[in-house]
Amino acid sequence: MTAVQAQDYRGALTSVALRTEGGSRADFEAALTAGQIVRSWPMRGTLHLVAARDLAWLLGLTAARQVAGAARRRGQLGIDETTLRQAHDVAHRLLSGRALRRDDLMAAWAAEGISTQGQRGYHLLWHLAQSGTVCLGPVRDGEQLVVLLAEWVPVPRRLQREEALGELATRYFRSHGPATAKDLARWTGLPAADAKAALAAARPDLARLEVDGVEHLMDPATPDRLASCRREALGVFLLPGFDELLLGYADRAAVLPAEFADRIVPGGNGMFRPTVVSGARVVGTWRTVGRGAQRRVEATAFTSLSPRVLAAVERLHAALP
Repeated sequence: MTAVQAQDYRGALTSVALRTEGGSRADFEAALTAGQIVRSWPMRGTLHLVAARDLAWLLGLTAARQVAGAARRRGQLGIDETTLRQAHDVAHRLLSGRALRRDDLMAAWAAEGISTQGQRGYHLLWHLAQSGTVCLGPVRDGEQLVVLLAEWVPVPRRLQREEALGELATRYFRSHGPATAKDLARWTGLPAADAKAALAAARPDLARLEVDGVEHLMDPATPDRLASCRREALGVFLLPGFDELLLGYADRAAVLPAEFADRIVPGGNGMFRPTVVSGARVVGTWRTVGRGAQRRVEATAFTSLSPRVLAAVERLHAALP
């Protein structure tokens, strides 16, 4: 899938574990600590999980535009070029040969006279990630630590720009297809010209499907894969809030009826609630309530949930990674 949206760290690990044969959150955190997977901001200014060796070429496609787009925000926060250089120098010195908790890095910046108040600290970390200086890597006591990207991923994959654009589009449609050109542009955050070039490069390796007069693209093997697991795919699933089933597309109508969209993101505040999926459609939301022996799942239906679905919700919640 190349990248999985991951500002909700725990939910992201669950999303990946649900898609992994025999996967568990512990297995995934072990992969983070082993340097196989990292977390950074490669697309849309949002945290994603990516394979460690892919991060450099993804940032090569997206970082310059993201940094340019954040110029106004830097001005609002009072962050100038001198501040960025100072933050870089302190981080590079402290992180050389070791990993730090985010709060420890922020404290070090403050000790050097670099204010981290408000959103300044977060933005400085974001900017250093965009420049390929740092990323979030190993896990200690349930928290991801900040590391120098060049040390943590000493042999990244390097791609020329045209090759990288084609690779990104091909991977997107193979993992998310059938999907549209607009879906690709929204997911990657690429400007129109780059999204067009990426699509052109990927098209020869993809199958085409027209739905309501709109072209959709996918891996040619997708129909056979679906045929082999259609019954399972039409079953019941509990997904975390920021899951690719919804976040992976510009148009979510295939799985989420438009009249219920505000139930997933109340008030349009950007916080996606966990979803109940049945028959390949989102039919409600869920949450965990209580603690310890009183811990249970509470499902809220858009219309109603059958006894079969409700029983599946209970079972799936108990087995969630």
